[in-house]
Amino acid sequence: MTRWRGPMGAGLCVLLGLVVVAAMVQNVSSPMADNQTLHRGPPLVIGHRGSPGYRPEHTIASYELAIEKGADFIEPDVVATGDGVLIARHENDISGTTDVAEKFPDRKRTKTIDGIAITGFFTEDFTLAEIKTLRARERLGFRNQSWNGVYEIPTLQEVIDLAKRRSRDTGRVIGIYPETKHPTYFRSIGLPLEQRLIEALEANDYREPDAPVFIQSFEAGNLKDLAQMTKLRLVQLLGGPTARPYDFVVSNDPRTYGDMMMPGGLAEIATYASGIGPDKRSIVPANRDGTLLPPTSLVTDAHQAGLVVHPYTFRDEPVFLAPDYQFDPVREYVQFFRLGVDGVFSEHVDTAVRARNLKIF
Repeated sequence: MTRWRGPMGAGLCVLLGLVVVAAMVQNVSSPMADNQTLHRGPPLVIGHRGSPGYRPEHTIASYELAIEKGADFIEPDVVATGDGVLIARHENDISGTTDVAEKFPDRKRTKTIDGIAITGFFTEDFTLAEIKTLRARERLGFRNQSWNGVYEIPTLQEVIDLAKRRSRDTGRVIGIYPETKHPTYFRSIGLPLEQRLIEALEANDYREPDAPVFIQSFEAGNLKDLAQMTKLRLVQLLGGPTARPYDFVVSNDPRTYGDMMMPGGLAEIATYASGIGPDKRSIVPANRDGTLLPPTSLVTDAHQAGLVVHPYTFRDEPVFLAPDYQFDPVREYVQFFRLGVDGVFSEHVDTAVRARNLKIF
């Protein structure tokens, strides 16, 4: 076998790689959308909970690694402690992501969160000082467990500080993409998230629509409240088509996320938000066996309403990949980039950046 050497050989290898990937993606369902992002720029890569494919989620190490691997934004999910401090956790139940059961076994409680009874350990039952004694754990058993017990739980301010520091160090702007978690619940226990979040963002000079910030939520009411409190960009997260935002459940609003994804629903979202964050299966559906169906018109419909589209969640592990991608996560990214999505929530930022750099969409 002839081995290519030197710059010419390296360049040819890269070219051949591009051709191979381009040929592979032709076998995936062809796009129905406009093939361009809303603002005609490259799609964003958003570090979903940091870079949890490599480090425990929502830790400074996870966020920092996402930045090192090329993330444009890092995503801290936001919940409150009992003394009202915003911290980065995917849920207020921290049973599976910290060592809380060993350190505070007497704090176990059963609570109803968004209509579901959950037994666990909840952030609102701890002060920040107590939270800081905990250490993070990897949530998924098939991921690297060797970092368990190493990293503490960061505050939102610490995540902001990291983004600002790394922006200075790298010379590129690193944005933050906070999500208000269970806002109706937190309001019901006297710890509303909205004002605390806006105060924290404004204290860090995040005020204008062009600031490197998106605020997201699965609920609609708190986004509408936030729209009256800030000029920052808001994103309506969208769950499965038959599910409803929990604030709709409370108010007996019968509309589902599926209704919100229809052109009329998207037009209403555009009155208070700048974008949507749908499950990726709302863009490229799948059969029960995981094989893919043709893309929907959601990206095109959202763009026509003036909304950016940031689907979730992209991961490298085979268990998360449709068989059509033949265990190659790059193929999945390329398909969605070709469909014109404006950004992707990724747990393996390096793969997302590599796919974006192919520029074959």
